[in-house]
Amino acid sequence: MKLLDNIKNIPDKISVDTLKERAVAIKNAIPKPTARKEKKEEKKEEIPSDSLKCPSCEKIIEKKALGKLKICPECGKLFRMNAKDRIKIIADKDSFKEMDINMEADNPLNFPDYSAKIKGLQEKTGLKDAVKTGICTIGGYKCLIGVMDSGFMMGSMGSVVGEKLTRLFEYGTEHKLPVVIFTCSGGARMQEGIVSLMQMAKVSAAVAKHSEAGQLYVTVLTDPTTGGVTASFAMLGDIILAEPKTLIGFAGRRVIEQTIKQKLPDEFQTSEFLLEHGFVDAIVEREKLQDTLATILKLHNCKKEVEE
Repeated sequence: MKLLDNIKNIPDKISVDTLKERAVAIKNAIPKPTARKEKKEEKKEEIPSDSLKCPSCEKIIEKKALGKLKICPECGKLFRMNAKDRIKIIADKDSFKEMDINMEADNPLNFPDYSAKIKGLQEKTGLKDAVKTGICTIGGYKCLIGVMDSGFMMGSMGSVVGEKLTRLFEYGTEHKLPVVIFTCSGGARMQEGIVSLMQMAKVSAAVAKHSEAGQLYVTVLTDPTTGGVTASFAMLGDIILAEPKTLIGFAGRRVIEQTIKQKLPDEFQTSEFLLEHGFVDAIVEREKLQDTLATILKLHNCKKEVEE
């Protein structure tokens, strides 16, 4: 009844002045937005061209202070290495002979600007694609080596990467040689679609034949090793090594958490976490990698002398 009474008490006509008063009252009742504080222009830290800022300790260090191993002298963080520098610290001096040097990617999907991007990266990096393969000696032991390079489209695996690695394993099977692969990849290459995904099966099949022939395969997981590379040949090694604090995984943390509706541990998808759970055989410091690989090759009775 009270509602009906209130309705009956509403005047038939409301004056313009009354409406204005009510409008002003409503306007005054709305909280006024707080004045935005003027953002102080943050002065960008000037870093000399011959120096860089460590993302771990945030100290500015000279590039030459990283040394040939690319390690921060302040906190020990491992910086990413390109394929050329990696081969220099792993293979014996002047022993590396590159294979399939001039192999280049096509554009099977006619993906916009893909060919131009490939050409630009080739000029910038000096690489034809995201992996270098070849024959070398490590500690005097003859082996085949493949090194992925994150500087070329984040080491993504396209048709060239898959073909070069497949040929490397086939050569190893035919000539009875061990294979060492340094992985560093964001996964399959989107611009090549299904052609890229097919490389997972192709390389894995070549790895299987190499294994059936009784030959050794060692993988060294470096930061980052993710996506289709992790889901195929990276985790198929007879011995799986990893550098410290390496990101290793298939899908990203956020995707996994949304799928399983659970919070993942902070150290999830690190080489230390995988070692603890049996996915990695050993974590090896960068300065000890060459000696460790040489010891592994020696223990597996690999050829000591290089055959001409």
